[in-house]
Amino acid sequence: MTTTAPTRGPAPTSPSAAERPTPGRTRKPFPWGKVVAWAVMIVFLFITLFPFYWMLRTALSSNNALATDPSSLLPVGLNSGGFERVFGLQDVETAIAQGGSGASINFWRYLLNSVVVATTITVVQTFSCAMAAYAFSRLHWRGRDTVFLIFLGSLMIPQIFTLLPNFILIKNLGLVDTLLGIMLPSLFISSFAIFFLRQFFNNVPREVEEAALIDGASKVRVFFTLILPMSVAPLTTLALLTYMTAWNEYFWSLMVSYTDQSRVLTVALGVFRAQAPGTGPDWSGLMAATLVAAAPMLILFALFAKRIVNSIGFSGIK
Repeated sequence: MTTTAPTRGPAPTSPSAAERPTPGRTRKPFPWGKVVAWAVMIVFLFITLFPFYWMLRTALSSNNALATDPSSLLPVGLNSGGFERVFGLQDVETAIAQGGSGASINFWRYLLNSVVVATTITVVQTFSCAMAAYAFSRLHWRGRDTVFLIFLGSLMIPQIFTLLPNFILIKNLGLVDTLLGIMLPSLFISSFAIFFLRQFFNNVPREVEEAALIDGASKVRVFFTLILPMSVAPLTTLALLTYMTAWNEYFWSLMVSYTDQSRVLTVALGVFRAQAPGTGPDWSGLMAATLVAAAPMLILFALFAKRIVNSIGFSGIK
């Protein structure tokens, strides 16, 4: 008896390469969000930088030519007379002919006063606030939190409320029209600086200090040999912020200083503006003086902007 094998149907044939479905390439959507974000950033960057360009354009222009074409985007009557008047390199006849007042401005004296005031305030305030912040962060004493809240509350007091009491105090001390009188109200303590450094000290591991204390180091030695070297980044950031604030201070310096002996650069700009001739303000010289006064702060911020932002974020300030 013979058996026949069951017949099978034709074997399924695999589709040829031409018939295989090719995986479709998914096109990424156009990043409209990034385009809009960059466009907004460029607009804000232009709005921020355009005043500086306009000051430079005015400083390099001639006062007489500015009156004829005030809306030009390029310097009108290109010359460096404004900067020459600021640095005292222009004689009286030429200054008056170019629209200046002809009065001399002791620029280097004002610059030296500003450097002395800003540097002294920065060094003393940063060091004293570092000690106060360490006390609030690590030392335990009665009423510590209450005193710290009082310091934080002082941040909400407008400066205008403290000007008159500070002026009376400086006058009674006989420090009017002196550099020390300008520096004294903000020389030692800043509530923001204490809060800023306290946030950083709270993030420093306590085990490091405890190990040093076990080895016999005192709290003072721990602060100077351990905490301060670890706090170089926030201290540098705080010093830069303090220096910028002290350099740009105007109203208090205007109240206290009356002569060139104590007049700082920001107040000198107001004096330079008041020396305008009868024909109108010396816009070229005023813009040149403003640029020269702002140049150190612009350079410092351009060099250390990233460090400032990173340190503020690490310190917990949102």
